Amino acid sequence: MRDHLVKLLGTLGYVFQYGCVVHCTFEYVGDFVLCSGPSMEPTIASDDILFTEHVSVLTQSMKRGDIVIAKCPTNPKQQICKRIAALPGEKIKTGFASYEFVPLGHVWLEGDNSSNSTDSRSYGPVPIGLIRSKAVCKIWPPKHVTMLSGT
Repeated sequence: MRDHLVKLLGTLGYVFQYGCVVHCTFEYVGDFVLCSGPSMEPTIASDDILFTEHVSVLTQSMKRGDIVIAKCPTNPKQQICKRIAALPGEKIKTGFASYEFVPLGHVWLEGDNSSNSTDSRSYGPVPIGLIRSKAVCKIWPPKHVTMLSGT
């Protein structure tokens, strides 16, 4: 009986350690995101799965054109997938003859499908603190595997 208990506790210890490593990897290195909605079409379709990385966000080394996953500014329970259109301190054209200044600590996010995207054109500049990760590549569906970083 004692041997079984020792073996069980040893196994539970390995499971706990493995869980901690997995958690830290998904929290600080990278993870997978299932996208839904048409806002990033044709680049990313609904039900595409992306591999994303967190290092660029932690080091604040994102650039214009990067596709990011962020908490929605109007609904924090929802995540959004958008492209960085402007960085802090830049001006972005928001209409025929109107521009908006992106304040420090914020970015301007837009969906690639401008006619069907709720983005910074609706809710304004997004705080950088809401950005969770940067998309690296599309991994599903397999016939559409595509690198997304550097675009």
